[in-house]
Amino acid sequence: MTTSREPDTRALYVISVAAQLAGMHPQTLRIYERKGLLSPARTSGRSRRYSERDIALLRRIQELTNEGMSLAGVQRVLDLERQLDDARERIAELEARIDALVREMNERVEAVHKQYRRELVPLPRTALVRFSNKVI
Repeated sequence: MTTSREPDTRALYVISVAAQLAGMHPQTLRIYERKGLLSPARTSGRSRRYSERDIALLRRIQELTNEGMSLAGVQRVLDLERQLDDARERIAELEARIDALVREMNERVEAVHKQYRRELVPLPRTALVRFSNKVI
C-alpha cells in the first residue's frame, strides 16, 4: 500500500499520457531519460511505461528547470534529495532502535530494583542501635 508521500510505482502510462500528465512534450521525457534524470519501466516490446512516481519526478524536474536550473544542476539536486531521503529513513530506523534499547534498559533496571527490594528488610526506627566511640 502506498501513502500520499510515496507515489505509486506501477508503470501504467505510455509516454504521450505521461507527458500530458506532467505538462510537457514527449520528446522532453526522452531527453530526460537520455540525461539519466529518470528511467521508466519497459515492456517486453521495449516501449516506455511511466508510473505515478515517474510523473511526480517529471514535475519536480520541471519545477527546478523553471527556476532556471540546468539539467546537470537538476541531476545534482535530485541526487542530494535521494541522499536526504535515505538519511531520514536511516535516522528513523536508528531512533526506533534507540527507543527499543531504552525500553529494554528501563525494564532491566526495574528488574534489578525489584530484586533489591526482595533482599532488603526494612527495620523499624526503634530497632536501630547506636554505637558510640566510648569503650564500655
